[in-house]
Amino acid sequence: MKQKPTLSFWQIWNLSFGFLGIQIGYSLQSSQTSRILSALGADPHELPLFWLAAPVAGLLVQPIIGLSSDRTWTRLGRRIPFILGGAIVSAIAMFFMPNSEFAAAIMPPVIFGAFMLLFMDCAFNVSMQPFRSLVGDMVNEKQRNLGYSTQSFLTNVGAVVGSFLPFILTWIGIQNIPEAGDKVAPSVIWAFYIGGGALLLTVLWTSFKVKEYPPREYEEYNHITEEEKKKKSFLAILRETPKTMLQLSIVQFFSWFALFIMWVYAIGGIAENVWHTTDPLSEAYNEAGNWNGVLSGVYGIFAAIFAIFMAKIADKIGRRKVYSLALFLGALGLTSMYVFDDKYMLLISMVGVGIAWAAILAMPYAILSAALPANKMGVYMGIFNATITIPQIVAGLTGGLILKYVVEGSSISMLVVAGVSMLLAAISVVFVKETNHDEQVMQSLENKK
Repeated sequence: MKQKPTLSFWQIWNLSFGFLGIQIGYSLQSSQTSRILSALGADPHELPLFWLAAPVAGLLVQPIIGLSSDRTWTRLGRRIPFILGGAIVSAIAMFFMPNSEFAAAIMPPVIFGAFMLLFMDCAFNVSMQPFRSLVGDMVNEKQRNLGYSTQSFLTNVGAVVGSFLPFILTWIGIQNIPEAGDKVAPSVIWAFYIGGGALLLTVLWTSFKVKEYPPREYEEYNHITEEEKKKKSFLAILRETPKTMLQLSIVQFFSWFALFIMWVYAIGGIAENVWHTTDPLSEAYNEAGNWNGVLSGVYGIFAAIFAIFMAKIADKIGRRKVYSLALFLGALGLTSMYVFDDKYMLLISMVGVGIAWAAILAMPYAILSAALPANKMGVYMGIFNATITIPQIVAGLTGGLILKYVVEGSSISMLVVAGVSMLLAAISVVFVKETNHDEQVMQSLENKK
């Protein structure tokens, strides 16, 4: 049977290069959104609710994007039109969000900012989901770990750049506190401008450098049978969800619940524990916001370093063991942030967080893509996105309640909650069983001979 060709390193690199820019934008969103919304007037107890709109929209949009990309073929390919369209919308939202206060004549700035967060996150996910499917489409089984580890590496390089941008811009002289009468610091505004530009350029590189397999060749490489070619309703596809995907969804729930809590409460927790302030307009709080960007960049560095070796380690000891160990180290990193009250000691915490982040971006997709039928890769990856959005929705609905009734208003204690959730994710990996759809199809065909 016809097998997918072995790709060169640079071909694999180009598959995910656009993810570099998307992650620059995504890391700016995750590290600076709470800072922007707080400056616009959001109450700390309400912050999780503002973040809710994005995962809710992603929950609805992702399966549609996945199913559409499975059934699409254009001059640009199957996945790339969606990647490019999402990038354009993301860049536009990145321009408007830090300028939300100028929409006061239309609606309250904090509400406008929440809408921009919604559009931005939806657009990021529109691009991200086809990127993950694109790697699964193009690489063979031997290069699967390398394909997703390379994507993880580029993602984390982007995270480093995006996270450090406000800090670097402040260092070169751009003001880090709002101008008189303004609400958002110029360093944050310019970081979003630069991030949006980088996003567009890198996605354009992937869009014009990658040539997806045309439909007939794609079917031959992925051993798509006549039975699999038959169109099925979304409900029928949902009923046939592979068990591996359901098992991974439990791991995803706990790991993304932890990440959401970290993103929402990290700035407040660091400001509370290290700078001893809760005033979002104070100079100290803005210093904490910049330092949170540095920490995000540092865990991105550790994630990128780990991603370089992750494929070889996974080839040697297995994907599940790498995944579980990485999440366990992430749990230690999150919990240790409660203990460290010196900003430099928090760099140690980021080692574990970074290793976990690298694994979260690669291992579930390497495991899942092997178990999926190729002609439904997009729709199942879209459905799988629910395992990212649902835990964020749950965290958004319960985060304020946990903050108020469990940890008594302590943002730094919320990072312990995140650590416990990450530990549960590490334990859940044990119950995931790996399968390979291509091998099952080939074995079935051999048995029929």
